[in-house]
Amino acid sequence: MSFQIGEKVVYPNHGVATIENISSRAFGTSLERYYLLRLTCGSMTVIVPFSHVADIGLRKVTRNGEVARILTFLAEPVSKTKQDWKDRFKENSEKMRDGTLWAIAQVFKCLLRQQCDKPLSFREKKMLDRARHMLITEISIARNLNEQQAADLLQRTLAKAPLALPVAI
Repeated sequence: MSFQIGEKVVYPNHGVATIENISSRAFGTSLERYYLLRLTCGSMTVIVPFSHVADIGLRKVTRNGEVARILTFLAEPVSKTKQDWKDRFKENSEKMRDGTLWAIAQVFKCLLRQQCDKPLSFREKKMLDRARHMLITEISIARNLNEQQAADLLQRTLAKAPLALPVAI
């Protein structure tokens, strides 16, 4: 998969980034090409070699049709989760590393539901916050909204479940 300078992409477990530059570096006799990404969260930069794009899971922003499917999923009533927190945390961590918006939505909904029953651990609160941010930023880009409009859309969607959008940490 190739990307262009200025294109918005998703860097798994961190969220939306912009391709700022494409460059090459020589290592001994081989030449490696790189993407320079600027993450929207915290303005951190990341260098990703072309040869590792698939391994890392760098991907294009989810299309609007898939966002509609995710919003439908988030609006559906939730069932109780029965896993103990170690198993749930492990499964959710794997989904966050997967990096698809679908997996992030599953983690987000699972943690919101769990939060209704009892307080989340510190690590789960951080994961919920990261999932929240990733959903809002990707929905805002896919739907061409600002982040506040995307958060409002997510809040209206969750109210049907009935759940509430948590405040950012």
